[in-house]
Amino acid sequence: MTFDWLKRYMPRGLYGRAALILLLPVVALQLVVSVVFVQRHFEGVTQQMSREVARQINATLAPEAADDPGLADALSLDFLPTSAGMMPDRDLRRWYDFSGLAVIRTLRDHVSGFERAHLVDDWTVLIWVQPEGQPLTLIEFTRERASASNPHQLLVNMVVFGALLTVIAYFYLRNQLRPITRLARAAEAFGRGRNVPYSPSGAVEVRAAGHAFLDMRARIERQIEQRTMMLSGISHDLRTPLTRLRLAVSMLTDDDRDALERDIDDMQKLIDAFLDFARGNADSGQPEPTEIPDFVQTVVDDCARGGTPVRLVESAGAGKVMLRQTAMRRAIENLIGNAERYGSRCEVSVVLTDKSLRIRIEDDGPGIATDQRDAALRPFVRLDPARNQDKGSGVGLGLAIAADIARAHGGVLRLGESDTMGGLRADIVVAR
Repeated sequence: MTFDWLKRYMPRGLYGRAALILLLPVVALQLVVSVVFVQRHFEGVTQQMSREVARQINATLAPEAADDPGLADALSLDFLPTSAGMMPDRDLRRWYDFSGLAVIRTLRDHVSGFERAHLVDDWTVLIWVQPEGQPLTLIEFTRERASASNPHQLLVNMVVFGALLTVIAYFYLRNQLRPITRLARAAEAFGRGRNVPYSPSGAVEVRAAGHAFLDMRARIERQIEQRTMMLSGISHDLRTPLTRLRLAVSMLTDDDRDALERDIDDMQKLIDAFLDFARGNADSGQPEPTEIPDFVQTVVDDCARGGTPVRLVESAGAGKVMLRQTAMRRAIENLIGNAERYGSRCEVSVVLTDKSLRIRIEDDGPGIATDQRDAALRPFVRLDPARNQDKGSGVGLGLAIAADIARAHGGVLRLGESDTMGGLRADIVVAR
């Protein structure tokens, strides 16, 4: 047997599930106590007390009791005048008076000539009795002689104190769950490239998980810092011999110099592209509130001033999004440059909703086949040379850099086919 159908109705959050774990045992315990204690104990006690009252009523109604008129007073039974018209058509009791049901049933079984019962309140019981050969009689006695006092009050106390203890337990449970949610927020923020202050707290196990997260974050930050320092040294070491080569080539004749200068420029582009990819977001600063779509419009205008045939064609929604502006600008520029390389026109659109930001770049080039899109996002992967259209082969890092920046913002880079232009469609989707 599977319980997949039940999962649809269960809470998804940690607080909801913890509250469910807390409430179910309390409610189940109250139901068990209600059934076992109230039904069994109170019903048994009520039957015993009602049988005793029934014996006293039978004694006062017996023919031999006529010689003892003080018997009814001695037994605290009041005989009141009545008539058939005053007797109700059915037994009356309050709907929640469960012990009253046991009283009526017991009196009906043990009182001779029992006709009707009326349990008007918690203090008085009225019964109409007409023994064989005797007139209709109305008898009144106190409720406390027939049943245990107010069993429904026990139910009220159970509900009230159960709710009170549940609230107390909820506040205690919330304090225990709060360190877990803080750890989850810190891990989520670090996954999106932000460092939020976090100190382990809570139970021993939660503290251990918190210290493990801090150690992991520190190791990753040290690794990034060491990689950045290493790449800075590599950049300096490689540019120095390239500069010497460029100076040496400048002294050659024009026929020999042109080819060598193109080779040096290609080497310089390769080094710059590799360092740009390996450096990642280390020099991109901290996330800051960024106005959308003004930020995207600024990037598009800068590319257009540089001669790129690009324009912003759609903008839906406006607001601020936490972005690393330098890194996101690099990602958008890489995608626009990729569109310019393989197409003749490029269009950009922005859609901002309450949950996400989507930046779309489309071109009219040959696009990328469906089975090659995953490979195109990997670094140093070059696709069919026919896509280059004599605009340079590149180094296969443009899409990889954009995808890496999107992941650093907690988002994703998706490739598809443009519905309007027929070429490649690249979407940067970032959760808000």
